[in-house]
Amino acid sequence: MLNLGNSAAPGFDEPIALLIACHDKVRRFAALSLRLDQHLQQKGLDSEAAGAASNILRYFDVAAPLHHADEEEDLFPALRQLDDAGLNTAMAKLEAEHEELAALWRAVRPWLETVAQQGLPVRPVELDAFAQRYPAHAQREEDEIYPAATRLGAQILAQMGERMRARREYAV
Repeated sequence: MLNLGNSAAPGFDEPIALLIACHDKVRRFAALSLRLDQHLQQKGLDSEAAGAASNILRYFDVAAPLHHADEEEDLFPALRQLDDAGLNTAMAKLEAEHEELAALWRAVRPWLETVAQQGLPVRPVELDAFAQRYPAHAQREEDEIYPAATRLGAQILAQMGERMRARREYAV
C-alpha cells in the first residue's frame, strides 16, 4: 500500500528532463503522504508507516530543496535572459510559491518525524494542502515555465546540468 515504485531518472545532460523527473517524485511523495494518513487510520502505526514517513522526509528534506535551488539559481536566471515579460511574471509567482510550499513542509514535517520514530502522530491540518499544492505547483512549472527552456542554448543547458550535478555532490 505504501510502495513508491522505482524509475530511473534522466541524467544531468538532460537538466529539464531531470527537473520533470523530480516533479514526478514530488507527485508520488505528496500522494504517499495521504496514503500514509489513510494507512495510519486503517492499520495504525507500524513499520510500513514508519518507513514511508522516513522516505517522505528524506525526499522533502534533501531532494526538494535541491530542486528549488536548481530552478531559482540556474533555470529561472537563464530564462530571465530571454527578456519575456509574461515568462518573468510567471516565474516570480512560482518563486513566491516556493516559500509557501516550504511553510507547508514545515507544518507537515513534525507529523512525519513522529511517524518515522513510531510515535503517536497528530495529523497536521496542512496535510491536504501540502499534498495538493506541491503537485499543482509542479504542473504549473511544467506548463508555464519549462517549455521556454527550449529557447535556451545547448551550452546554457549543459552548464545548468553541471551545476545541478555539483549541487548534489556537495549535498552528499
